[in-house]
Amino acid sequence: MRLVPVVRGLAAPVHAAAPAGEPGRLYVVEQAGVIRVVVSGRLRATPFLDIRALVRSGGEQGLFSVAFHPDYARTRRFYVNYTDLRGDTRVAEYRSDGVRALPATRRELLHIAQPYANHNGGQVAFGPDGRLYVGMGDGGSGGDPEGRAQNMGSQLGKLLRLDADRTGAKPQIAALGLRNPWRFSFDRATGDLWIGDVGQGDWEEIDVLRAGWSGVPNFGWDVWEGRARFEDKPLGPGKLVQPVAVYSHDAGCSVTGGFVYRGQAVPALAGRYVYGDYCSGTIWSLAAKGKAAPRREPVSVANLVSFGEDAAGELYAVSHGGTVYRVTR
Repeated sequence: MRLVPVVRGLAAPVHAAAPAGEPGRLYVVEQAGVIRVVVSGRLRATPFLDIRALVRSGGEQGLFSVAFHPDYARTRRFYVNYTDLRGDTRVAEYRSDGVRALPATRRELLHIAQPYANHNGGQVAFGPDGRLYVGMGDGGSGGDPEGRAQNMGSQLGKLLRLDADRTGAKPQIAALGLRNPWRFSFDRATGDLWIGDVGQGDWEEIDVLRAGWSGVPNFGWDVWEGRARFEDKPLGPGKLVQPVAVYSHDAGCSVTGGFVYRGQAVPALAGRYVYGDYCSGTIWSLAAKGKAAPRREPVSVANLVSFGEDAAGELYAVSHGGTVYRVTR
């Protein structure tokens, strides 16, 4: 396994994604509010989307992710999650002409007030059920001081699900007990949901929900941090889901969730969940099935802020410093 730079010199990239029907293209999200397009390894000069006038950027705020409608080739609809000028979370739909976004088509799906400037979550992704999923942090500060993650009356600290095809659809709580789900993904082969949830002071964790889960699972925060007790109080509703993997702050400080690898370029990664740490740059992989221990991979990325998949399921690593790498052998 090795990393090959695809594009350099980006301005604080934080996410990479691609619609299913566009081989050879990668859309890279820059934190300030711009989405750039890489076509066959070359960066297109004109941005795909520029909403810097709507975005508060810096620290843990900004434009965080993009998700393309499952039928993007026909609908030309895509979705973004960003921090607005007041510091609140917005999820909005746009349409494109196939080359660039059409700003006048903006439609807001979700607005959630943020009490603090950190733990915004920020991921949007479509699940195998065709619904749009939104990862929400606990609202910020430290230790979830108002207990939002375990409170079903709050949308903070939750995984939300909504029907993006229906105007006015209300979000549902799909899971609770999250601190700051910094990157989640659905396994394109099985539909399993994988989440990297950033810890407080001691433990980072990887969570998984197998496809077809029922009820409203509870990932435990702020009663649990990783597999360790954090607060002595009752757990909220739902069945506790313990992490499938944890690591201490001796190995890093902020988990970056990734993907189960379903590409062809690196056979040794087939069927393994790849993730890493923002601070140490370390990359690990974990068998998607079974209970084998995580494997440290022989590469690292400084300021590893995200992973991404292209239309073929090949994997990319994003450095906040400005470079996107392709995972190859």
